[in-house]
Parts: sequence; structure tokens; C-alpha cells
Amino acid sequence: MRLVLAEDHALLRDGLVRLLTAYGHDVVAAVEDATALEAALAEPDVDAAVVDVRLPPGFADEGLRAAIAVRARRPGFPVLVLSQYVEHLYARELLAGGEGAIGYLLKERVSDPADFVDAVARVAAGGTVLDPEVVAAIMARRASPLDRLTPREREVLALMAQGRGNASVAAALVVTEKAVAKHINSIFTKLDLPVGTDDNRRVRAVLAWLRDGPDTTGG
Repeated sequence: MRLVLAEDHALLRDGLVRLLTAYGHDVVAAVEDATALEAALAEPDVDAAVVDVRLPPGFADEGLRAAIAVRARRPGFPVLVLSQYVEHLYARELLAGGEGAIGYLLKERVSDPADFVDAVARVAAGGTVLDPEVVAAIMARRASPLDRLTPREREVLALMAQGRGNASVAAALVVTEKAVAKHINSIFTKLDLPVGTDDNRRVRAVLAWLRDGPDTTGG
């Protein structure tokens, strides 16, 4: 897999390049600022990107904007975002399309190299990987339509947002897979999701609430 990596801290950038390369990925560009990121993402043979939210020169939302732009040109282009903060407004804009192939992880919680590389692979394969803290923060700020869900359904949805399958959700909650399937079907119904493929509905179950109403958090 041919990756673009954008990270302004040299030591972390070098460490991520070494890690991804060790797991068999080809980091074709490792850049430190928004201008270089935009140029790297313009290359047609790039398969996916791992980007920091805040990059030089402004250290605002340059990484997110570059990711949004490339997904506008190439719908569904896989992007894994790394950030020190939960950027509510920017995350919602990036995730709003509902196509999947998106990840959002907090740097301080990325402690296991194998888990990180697995997250990159899942996003590249079209999955959605959201840090539990990101999920919790945005859920806490947005009451609707999640207020329709029971506490158990919220737990199931949070675990789904981590990219877990039914068996993994069942193990985490110490319930049967049949019970998990019933909770997921209830979530689909309560979030007014249209009938479609299971994978598509799972992605939309995680992302629907991000698109519900205006965001007033200011990022």
C-alpha cells in the first residue's frame, strides 16, 4: 500500500515511517506542512493518507482541509487522522459523506504499534476507526438522535465505532452475538437508517449523528 504521511514533528514522523515500512507499507511521501501534503495527495497512485490535523503554516486545520479536498476529488479516498485534540467541527465535516474509509485517533492513545498499523489497514480497506474518546466527546455534545438509544445501545454503537465486529462487541459487553445483533438492528431503526448493506448501515450508524443539526462547538 502506497501511503502519504503528514506530521510536523520530525521524530514522530520518522518513527511512523519506520513503523509503517516495517509492516510492509510503502510511505511514498512523509511531509511536514500543508503545501507539501497537498502536492503529495495530488499524485494519482497514492492509496491512502495518515495526516495530522494541525500543520504549518497556520497550525489550525490544514491537515483536515487537505483530507477533505482529496476526498472531494477522489470519493472514498482512505484517510486516517491523528490529532492531539477532538476537533468536533472538522471531524464532522470530514465524516459527513458517510462513505467510510475514515479514521480519527488521538495521538496520546496510540500506544500499541500493531493496533495503529491495523487501524491504517482497516481504513484503507474501507472501514471506519474512531478513537473511543472521540466518540464519547461528540456523543456527549450531541443529544439527538442518540437520545433515542438506550444506554446499552450507546455502548454497542461506541464499540462499533472502534471498528469491532459483532463477536468482539459481544465479548466486550459479555453478551451473546445474537443480543448484539438485536441491539444493532434497533440502532438502525432508531437512527432512521435506510435498508442497505450491513457494512454501509454500520458506517452510517456511527456517522449519522455527526451530521445532525448545526455544530456550535467552534472546533
